[in-house]
Amino acid sequence: MFTSSAAPPKLKSPGLVWFGVTLAALAAVVLATVVFFFNPVTSSFYPVCQFHRLTGWNCPSCGTTRGLYALLHGHLLTAMRDNALMMIGLVLLPARAAWWLRKQKSGGQAGAFFPSSWLWPVLAVLLVFSVLRNLPAFAFLSPA
Repeated sequence: MFTSSAAPPKLKSPGLVWFGVTLAALAAVVLATVVFFFNPVTSSFYPVCQFHRLTGWNCPSCGTTRGLYALLHGHLLTAMRDNALMMIGLVLLPARAAWWLRKQKSGGQAGAFFPSSWLWPVLAVLLVFSVLRNLPAFAFLSPA
């Protein structure tokens, strides 16, 4: 029986980091292209939120695809209305990625892209956002 508690070694090859970044960027471009050309309201191939289907409540990601569609077509306010948290994330995620990549490139200690100490605060924000967008007083946070 294997009982070692040592973590597997981390890959630190700069080429592998850039390969991952390139792959993620390519996936984002492909996703954006699909969302740009196929309206989530009229296209049936997009997945349905199972949480919303079962409960009738909005989860933190409800409205994200419609928001991306609106954003890609230049409708900033509609995108914000569909999912405000997604819009905030679309600002924070690239900012964090740029900071992390700059640290990686300069040889500094960038640490993890998503430190474990962020887990509970992020989950708390998701939970609060989910609860608020389902309350009548905060209906403006629910997708249209």
